[in-house]
Amino acid sequence: MKIKELKSVLDKKNSDCAILYCSDSSKPNPNILYFSGYSGIGALIVPRRKDPFIIVPEMEHEKARKSMVKRVYSMEKKKFFESIHNILRKNRIKAKNIAIDKNNFTLNSYRHFKKQFKNIKSKDFFLDCMKLREIKTEKEIGYLKKSCDCADKILQKAIKNFKSFGTEAEAAAFLEYETRKLGLELSFSPIVASGSNGSMPHHVPSNERIKRGFCVIDFGVKYKAYCSDITRTIYVGNPNDKEKKFYNFLLKIQNDTINQIKNNKKCSGLYDFVNKSLGKYKDRFTHGLGHGVGVEIHELPNLTLNSKDKIKNNMVFTVEPGVYFPKKFGIRIEDTILFKNKTTVLTKTSKDLLIM
Repeated sequence: MKIKELKSVLDKKNSDCAILYCSDSSKPNPNILYFSGYSGIGALIVPRRKDPFIIVPEMEHEKARKSMVKRVYSMEKKKFFESIHNILRKNRIKAKNIAIDKNNFTLNSYRHFKKQFKNIKSKDFFLDCMKLREIKTEKEIGYLKKSCDCADKILQKAIKNFKSFGTEAEAAAFLEYETRKLGLELSFSPIVASGSNGSMPHHVPSNERIKRGFCVIDFGVKYKAYCSDITRTIYVGNPNDKEKKFYNFLLKIQNDTINQIKNNKKCSGLYDFVNKSLGKYKDRFTHGLGHGVGVEIHELPNLTLNSKDKIKNNMVFTVEPGVYFPKKFGIRIEDTILFKNKTTVLTKTSKDLLIM
């Protein structure tokens, strides 16, 4: 994806090449994945004037050959950056000014990098990579639509079977099982937060009995490496009129916020709209309004109070207002949104208050 645009960034930064690096197979570098299609240990090298290539351990060579990058080298030495340095030298690639994404370098790996690449200047271009990933291509949009469709189907199945779950952990395990059955991965660990647990936005599902009251279910899957994100709040038991009214109050705010979305709209303005709409409950809204979605579950744009981001065509992001009352309950309603000349809600599961 967007290697040509990445090279334009190198031109602007006067960088000879970019080195994107990953040392942990359980935590793929999202930028390597995005620009090459490879997820695993290794490095993606993007010279400003030549074609990109990947350097990987021998055991990952076959996997790397399936990526979008044609040239794949096996590591020559036990020391990773020594091998990268040697391969750059053999390919006569100038490397006096190198762009790196520092967010994916540990302090230790950066020390090894500097030990091999002496007397060079390194420039961080992590934010540049994030900006390139912010605007989705048609192919990416297709993957994201499919990801949301899969998440919808699995979540709807979980809600249909919800009465059979004894604990939050069982409900979360069902979501994961159904995801794996489809050959997919989770975007993140599912959140199932019932009753008073719902007041904690990032509650870890417990092995205790599901509590009566509102139950927040936050879930997403990865399709072709692209994430989806959806939250629905259901009710276990019989809600009273006050609880129904409060849920519909938040639902109206979420729908009204989606209707506020337009080209060049400030993301901070959307956040501010929710705050004002919540009135006396604004202090119960304790997190950002939303975030971009792509090969990572949290990308640009940021829909937060101090965000400088603006809505642009071909952005995909979430809108997820919530209210939380400690030790009592929480409600959150979230959809994944595509903006492309108009607003399209990609997550389709009903937002009417479902009563179990």
